[in-house]
Amino acid sequence: MHRGFALNEPKVVDPLASAGVAPIESGMIVGLGTGRTASRAILALAERVRIEHLQIHCVSTSHVTDTLARAHQLSLVDFMLMERVDYLFDGAEEVDGEMRMLKGGHGALVRERLVARAAAKRVYLVDEPKLVDEVRSSLPIAILPWAFSSIRADLRDMGLNGVVRREMNGAHFLTDNAMMILDVMIGDRNVEELADTLDHVPGVVDHGLFLIEADEVLVGTTTGEVRRMVRQEESV
Repeated sequence: MHRGFALNEPKVVDPLASAGVAPIESGMIVGLGTGRTASRAILALAERVRIEHLQIHCVSTSHVTDTLARAHQLSLVDFMLMERVDYLFDGAEEVDGEMRMLKGGHGALVRERLVARAAAKRVYLVDEPKLVDEVRSSLPIAILPWAFSSIRADLRDMGLNGVVRREMNGAHFLTDNAMMILDVMIGDRNVEELADTLDHVPGVVDHGLFLIEADEVLVGTTTGEVRRMVRQEESV
C-alpha cells in the first residue's frame, strides 16, 4: 500500500489527470509531483505508456511518488544526474487568481521546488475547491533540524507562530531530505514579501509559497470539464 493510493485502481476516466499528461511525448524527461492529485496523473501517465508505448523517463519528487511510479512500471532516473526536465505535473493545496500557489501538504516541498526549477514546462492540477481568492492557509516551512529551536524563535519574532508537524504516532515528521516542518498561519501578510523574507532566513530550507512556478493550472470541475489557467508573459 502507498499511503492510500491503490496499485490496481479501476480504469475510470479522470479528465483532470488525462489533461495533465496529454502533452507528454516520447523522449521527454517528466517530473512527477507528490500528493493525491499528482498520483491520479501518474496512473493516467502509466496507462498512456502501456497503451501507446511512450518512451519516457521520469523524476520523482518524493519517496512515495517513486514507489507508486515503480509499481506502475514507469522508468525512473535519478534527479541528481539531470540538468533539466521537459515537463512537470504536480498538485497544490491552494491556487489564487494570479496562479500563486500554496504547496507542501505532503511534505515534499523542497524536492517539488527543485524539480520545478529545472522544468521547461510546469503544469499544476487542482480540483475546483482548491481555488481561492487569496492564499491564506497553513504555510509549511522546511527547517534544518540541527538549529530548529533557534530558527523557530527567529520566525516567532517575525510573528510567524506555528506547530511542528508530526506523524500519527507523535514522532516528528521529516521530509525525504530529513528536514522538519513548521506549519504557520499566513494571516493577512503580503505573500510576495513573506516569501522573500523566508528566502533570507538562515536555516529555512524552503517554504510552501510557490508564487511564480506555475506555467499552467488545470482545474477539474464537478461537471467533468477541465478549465485552463495560463500565465501571461510579461511585456518588455
